[in-house]
Amino acid sequence: MKPLRIGLRAKLVFFASFLFFIPYLSYQYVWQLESYLRIGQEQTLVGTARAVATALHERPKLFDKQSAFLSNIRPGTDLYAHNIAYPIKLDGELSDWQDYSDKMLSYGSANLLEQSAVYEPASLSFKHMVGRYDKYLYAMFEVTDNKLVWRNKNALRVDKNDFVQIALINAEGEFERYVISPYRAGWVNAYKLDMNAENIKALDLETRIQGQWEVSDKGYNIELRFPLNMLSSKIAFALSDVDDANVRQVNYVMGTANPSQSDSLGTVLLPSPEIENILKGLQYSSARVWVVDKHMRVLARSGDIQQADGLASGKSNNDYEESQALSEPLKMWELLEERVLLPLYYKILTKPPADFIDDLADAFALEGSDIAQALDGSPSTLWRLSPDNKAVILSAAHPIFINDEVMGAVVVEQTTHGIRSLRNAALEKQFHFIIAIIILATLSLFLFASRISSRIRSLRDETESAIDVNGKIIGELQPSKTTDEIGDLSRSFHQVLNKLSQYNAYLEQMASRLSHELRTPVAVVNSSLDNLEMSTNKEDQQTYIARAKEGISRLSKILNSMSEATRLEHAINKGELETFDLVKLLEGCIQGYQMTYSDAKLNLDIEISEKMQAALVKRPIQGSPDLFAQMLDKIVSNAVEFQKKGTQINVRLFEKNTQLALSVTNLGPVLPENMQDQLLNSMISVRKSTSSEQSHLGLGLFIANMIASYHGARLSIENLPDHSGVTVLLIFNGH
Repeated sequence: MKPLRIGLRAKLVFFASFLFFIPYLSYQYVWQLESYLRIGQEQTLVGTARAVATALHERPKLFDKQSAFLSNIRPGTDLYAHNIAYPIKLDGELSDWQDYSDKMLSYGSANLLEQSAVYEPASLSFKHMVGRYDKYLYAMFEVTDNKLVWRNKNALRVDKNDFVQIALINAEGEFERYVISPYRAGWVNAYKLDMNAENIKALDLETRIQGQWEVSDKGYNIELRFPLNMLSSKIAFALSDVDDANVRQVNYVMGTANPSQSDSLGTVLLPSPEIENILKGLQYSSARVWVVDKHMRVLARSGDIQQADGLASGKSNNDYEESQALSEPLKMWELLEERVLLPLYYKILTKPPADFIDDLADAFALEGSDIAQALDGSPSTLWRLSPDNKAVILSAAHPIFINDEVMGAVVVEQTTHGIRSLRNAALEKQFHFIIAIIILATLSLFLFASRISSRIRSLRDETESAIDVNGKIIGELQPSKTTDEIGDLSRSFHQVLNKLSQYNAYLEQMASRLSHELRTPVAVVNSSLDNLEMSTNKEDQQTYIARAKEGISRLSKILNSMSEATRLEHAINKGELETFDLVKLLEGCIQGYQMTYSDAKLNLDIEISEKMQAALVKRPIQGSPDLFAQMLDKIVSNAVEFQKKGTQINVRLFEKNTQLALSVTNLGPVLPENMQDQLLNSMISVRKSTSSEQSHLGLGLFIANMIASYHGARLSIENLPDHSGVTVLLIFNGH
């Protein structure tokens, strides 16, 4: 059984292929790990949102004071009381409200409740917002008014000047109205109005509603504060504008809602302290939790997204210092890892940022497909980037049901900082593994290359020792038994040395062969001259002279045959290529052979396809038709000489493996097995004897092979498969 051949390159590729597993495994490991962690984080957040929502299901009291029961939200009418970080100083300067300027609402012509004159924006417009701090509700108004008209100090009417109306539903569900109508800038309190909506008549001073009214460049500013327990969830503010101090007629009434009718009041959404108490315990869950109503307005929240990485709190500083102390002095590996490897790794890896921009830090309303889907009744998740692209934030939303109706949603948020930290930790170990594999692979390849170089040096030394300084082969090269390329090279060197040895033997025997070929004609000439010298008979002398001339002629033919190959090589080098029709050439040559060899039977078969014929027309044979005919002469001459009497010589032009081929086949004696590859060499012959009339130096097939190479063809000679004769095969390359 033929042994399995494993080449040197296959071995190198085999060993080097292990290195390709390193980035592949790293890639697969990292992405599989991160994808699994993200899936786990999604499931965890959905579970957290579900748990919080479960605590809020079927608890309508948590929502009955909110505007969550409204079917829709009226912008500018249904207000949101933002959480205020610090108490507002009631000074009318509005400086404490600047941090919340993006949350202020603008009121203009669309918010007119009444008007008795053509509206002019410079006459009345304002910015407004409400906020909550502790147990108080704060309100601000930045009013544009080109003519501010104060109430007369001793006037009993409060509606003949610029004034503010406040209407609300108190904690007992009663409708109450209040008015602020100052006679100068400064501290203000409200007056309670009677219940007759058609009259604005002040009854009692309400000191719980207090604030500051100050004049500004545009008009005036108002800051108000009153306890949260004064109202339930419905409220309205309205500003009345008087521009003529003499007529004192109200030109415009602009506000959040009509303060005269209880069913026209807007709502104010206050963050729910009850829901916030429920969420308070979740501040340790490494997540930020929101509760929104069905209009996506925030009712409560807990936690800080900057700390919401999804991981449990790490070691304290004391624990870290203690672990550092216990690990001193660092081991060599730990020192290498800390000072060399990790700094190198983190040129590629990224650490989670310490902080990032949180666009929802002070949000009073949320939006997103996850919340929208939750408000439709199905839990959902959403991945998003922070505005600065530093953090990836995952949010999970779960609906809150009250009486089988979605009343709001719980939204839980976390960053992927925890996943990135775990990924980095995993990659650190993976990089350790990669470096170890690369070092081992490099060492293995180095040892393997050393083994290869050692074998090559050994082969070189053996080859040099087999040949002396004069080029004479003095030894043998033992072939290697390995099946790789170096083994092939060793066996090739062995074969080359054997062929060189045979060629040297051939050169040494060539003198003997020439001596054998020259000895007979020389002996004929010598004997003829000797006999001529001793003979006196003219007839005998003529016979001896003829025999001498015959010997000299034979010597001349031997010399011409020996120089024919050299002359042919010069002719080939100096000749110019020309194209010729191979089929016509063969037909002409065969006709000539039939006349020359009248006793022989020659047959020509043209067996090429139309496609090959078209190819020969497009790309005819290039060379010399005379040289090609000379080559064919020598091949046919050998076939005629060795043919079995009465048999036919077949000349066949055909296709072999899509290439053009020409064969000359004769039946007769076969070639010795060890001579088939040598007959194309110079002065090699298998003829058993040489006649006295003709010499054979074994140059015919050598010359034919030279002409075949000139025509871009390969010449070979071999026995027929049934050993009934010999065939000479010519295969044209490129046809």
